[in-house]
Amino acid sequence: MSNSPLTFEATDFYQLDDLLTLEERRLRDQVRDWVQERFLPVVRQHYRDATFPMELVPELAQLSVFGPTIKGHGCAGLGSLAAGLIMRELERGDSGLRTFASVQGSLAMMAIDLFGSEEQKSRWLPAMARGEKLGCFALTEPYFGSNPAGLRCRASKTGEGYRLSGEKKWIGNGTVADVAIVWARIDGEAGLDPESTGAIRGFLVEKGNPGFSATLIEGKLSLRAALTAELAFNDCLLPESALLPQSDGLRSPLTCLNHARYGIAWGALGAAMACYDEARQYAIGREQFGRPIGSFQLVQAKLARMLTEITKAQLLAIRLAQLKDAGTARHYHISMAKMNNVEIALDIARTARDILGAVGILDEHQCFRHMCNLESVKTYEGTHDIHLLVLGQQITGIPAFAC
Repeated sequence: MSNSPLTFEATDFYQLDDLLTLEERRLRDQVRDWVQERFLPVVRQHYRDATFPMELVPELAQLSVFGPTIKGHGCAGLGSLAAGLIMRELERGDSGLRTFASVQGSLAMMAIDLFGSEEQKSRWLPAMARGEKLGCFALTEPYFGSNPAGLRCRASKTGEGYRLSGEKKWIGNGTVADVAIVWARIDGEAGLDPESTGAIRGFLVEKGNPGFSATLIEGKLSLRAALTAELAFNDCLLPESALLPQSDGLRSPLTCLNHARYGIAWGALGAAMACYDEARQYAIGREQFGRPIGSFQLVQAKLARMLTEITKAQLLAIRLAQLKDAGTARHYHISMAKMNNVEIALDIARTARDILGAVGILDEHQCFRHMCNLESVKTYEGTHDIHLLVLGQQITGIPAFAC
């Protein structure tokens, strides 16, 4: 069984490449070629072993995938469209690959860039852009996912800084991170939640800090080529300089999550395009009843629907990129794109598996791996249902969930 992937033929039914600059195409093609040549030949074994190819991190850094839109401090300072194209190509390889880059850049690095001091930015951002230092973003807790306002992680003020106690769960890159961006309540400050004291602030917690431990979550049937952890803080003593000074309540982590969700809206497109192309090539080459299965009406109808949904999702993502660069993108715009594009990608992955028939469950093909991954992508950084409610609130002006 060969590890060599089929040549990828990207679909561009509405000739959207015409909207890209030469530099955007160059960056896109550079990441696409790297995924094809360096990542796809090894991802199957990593997915089987539930590991991530850490040896490829320096190469990823050279592709400007870490914090691509951050300006200065050794970051690429790219536009939103170029950054989206990068995320699309990474997730064509695997959702775990895009997640690794997203956690590093859109969450950890973005938090430092938006809410850190100049000293914190200078210390961490250049090294993180080069992939020499890794970060994670610790907001979700065992009992609080869709309701981050209920978080219980606490930071108590001490004479020299803070004492951090609590747990976090489902933290991407948690076991390999050199620094964790941890969101906790500071006891004694004005709280945003009337039922709980303490304002939510961000902290930089370095690897090896006494009282800080990270444990890999095992037994995942999805996102296997990604490192997902539980973090524990047991009277973890932090200096005053660990506080992100510009962080201000729940709006701060949610701002970072909006950047990551934007990347997910693009990334899911990559998974959808991979599955569609695999199904199309298989349908043309696979013969039954003396004819390619691609000649039958039902298969053609499935391919036509897949192509249509991808094209619609591509248009949604490109317009969102334009709004983001114009400074007019709002959280509900991002919710629509994340929700829609992940949903259609999951449907396309399932349809691709159906077209491939029995061999579709084998890991020599991509569609089943993408299908399993997308079940997680549909859930994290705002579940499908939560994003529906975000849109419902924008439509009606009435929140359907407690805030």
